[in-house]
Amino acid sequence: MIRVLSDANGPMHYSDIADAIAERELRQELGATPANSVNGCIFVSMQREGDRSPFVRLSRGMYALRQGNGLVTDSRSVDESEADETGLINAFGMYWARSSVLWSAHPRVLGHQHPGSSPVDFCEQKGVYLLHDGHAVVYVGRTTDQPLGVRLRQHTIDRLNGRWNRFSWFGVCGVSESGALETPRNERFDLSMLIVTMEALLIEGLEPPQNRRRGDEFKAVEFLQAEDPDIQRQMQMRAIDELKRRL
Repeated sequence: MIRVLSDANGPMHYSDIADAIAERELRQELGATPANSVNGCIFVSMQREGDRSPFVRLSRGMYALRQGNGLVTDSRSVDESEADETGLINAFGMYWARSSVLWSAHPRVLGHQHPGSSPVDFCEQKGVYLLHDGHAVVYVGRTTDQPLGVRLRQHTIDRLNGRWNRFSWFGVCGVSESGALETPRNERFDLSMLIVTMEALLIEGLEPPQNRRRGDEFKAVEFLQAEDPDIQRQMQMRAIDELKRRL
């Protein structure tokens, strides 16, 4: 983290620090939530070391090195509730391929923050989702009583079966460092947070061409899709069976 920040031209968001660590291969093991791990390490350093910590916070989620940064720091104390606050939406995935999921009765909907980080199963995620035909949105749904994986599987056998090949999702459950989904705390959010979340969902889901950036203060962590490894194993088994049949 110190090496990345020292090479930066200015302050960085903790998720960007995690991206740089992964891209530069500064760590062999990334874990399930590299961005949360970076944020947690900086938070612990600032809490335990105070003014002796090498890190300073410029604003929520934005950090720089203390020495020689020439920047005015956020003087408010960092409490635990601010360490990883993301708002209503905690994790999301965009344009995941239907073909990369093995649609069993309880499918594994796998994703990771970075290639090489530990995969997370989002089958039990709760929130909202979009079904896409290419880039066009053909259906919007929610997951409340039934989790994400179950709802998506239903769309592989219902009237929408032939209408979609990709899906996006926005979930309220966060991800722990061990890769488990965390039930959101029963909190009340103010009106501004609700509006920010609604704007971000529309921008991310519809991708209007005149919106050049993500919604303000949208801090949810994006996950990239990871193919279910059982798909490759099944393909290999079918290939072996085909070879045996020809012999």
